[in-house]
Parts: sequence; C-alpha cells; structure tokens
Amino acid sequence: MDRSEVRQEIALFCRQLILSQNAVRLCDLEATPKQEEFLHQVFKEELEHRERLRKVRLFQKAAFPVRKTLEGYEFQALRLPSTLQTDELTSCQFVRDKKNLVLYGPVGTGKTHLAIALGVKACELSMSTRFFTAASLVTRLSESKRAGSLERTMKELEKADLVIIDEWGYLPMDREEAQLLFQVIAASYERRSLIITTNLEFSKWGGIFTDDQMAAAMIDRLAHHGQLIVFEGESYRLKHALMRQK
Repeated sequence: MDRSEVRQEIALFCRQLILSQNAVRLCDLEATPKQEEFLHQVFKEELEHRERLRKVRLFQKAAFPVRKTLEGYEFQALRLPSTLQTDELTSCQFVRDKKNLVLYGPVGTGKTHLAIALGVKACELSMSTRFFTAASLVTRLSESKRAGSLERTMKELEKADLVIIDEWGYLPMDREEAQLLFQVIAASYERRSLIITTNLEFSKWGGIFTDDQMAAAMIDRLAHHGQLIVFEGESYRLKHALMRQK
C-alpha cells in the first residue's frame, strides 16, 4: 500500500471513528511514512476492537438458548420455494430485504436449528437480532402491559433487524395474548424481518389465536413479504435416539 492509499484509509477510519479530518491534515504536514503507517494501524485495530465488542453485545441481546451455525446444515431436508435461493438465506440477504420466513414442519426436523443459525449469522454480520419462544414473548409482553411499560418493550423490539419467534402455535393463548403477538407482527410489517417456526398449518392458526380474523391478518402481513420453507422427513432427535438404543 503506497502512502496515498494509507492516507485515504486514515481519512476513512476517521469518519468511521467519528473524528475530524485533522489527523489527515497533520499527516500531510508533519508525519513521516512510518508515523502514518503506525497511525493507520492504531485506527484499524481500534475499529476492529469496537466491532468485536459490538458483536458480543449483539449476541448477548439476541439471547439464543444455544449457539447453532449453518456449517454442515442439511438443506436437502427442507423444501425452499422457487423464489428463494439458499444463498439468500445463508447471506442473510432476506434480512436486508426485510422479508419474513415461516419455517413449517413436524417437530424435530431442524426448524429451530436453522432459525438460530440464521440469527447467529445475522449477528456475525452486525445485524441486531432477538430470539424468543412464542410463550416467552407473550409472557414478556403481558408483564410489560401490566407494569405499564408495553410501549418501551415494543420500542426495544423495533430496534431489531431480525426477530425470531420459535414454537409458534405450540400452546393456545387467550385473546389478549394473541392481540399482543399481533402487535409485534403489525409493528414489524415492512420494517424488519421475522422468522417464525411452527408445526401448525395456516388453516389452524385461528383456533390457537382465538380469532380467525386476527389470524388471517397475521398471515396476510407475514406472507406479503414472506417465504414458506417446508421441513420434511422424520425427526432428527428421534432418529438419533433410536440409533443410540441400537
């Protein structure tokens, strides 16, 4: 890297570090090439340090129950729609495009693994992510509403680029709880990505959420900018449990 390129990168680092361009001016007036290289290295390492800390904070806020990755994930075990490519998933382009994913299939077929792995990838790409089970999210929203802090909780969710809601529809809920979940779906519409994992087909959502009309409104918002990924085959956990028995 020649001296002009070093100075250009110092100018870029100053903008990223929210510093004035005075360091570039001083380099031009007084610095030796070695001094410029040292300053370049200091700024570069400071930015890398800040990025590492940012990712630590992103993972802490995401609150994944376990850390899963996309490495070795068997994508042939699921059926993607023709409008969704595997690299759109693995690059988290769907998050940048504010698209939703509904991961649908039987228990134990890898839905939660994929949801977490995509969330982990999003954090690695410096995207703000939150992970909840449907039950834990409803509990948090209900407690916030009783405490008079629902608006603050909703604003915290709205800061996320990606919200993952696992085990959607596994447990029935009352009308108030369903309305709180609907608020999350409505507030996220065209503003951020949602990943929902469920073993419940759309036609049965009304029975879980106590209201066919509300369920239809949820599905409409999720589907408008969304993709349905279907998981097929037998339970991974059951298959490996049987192998252990043998």
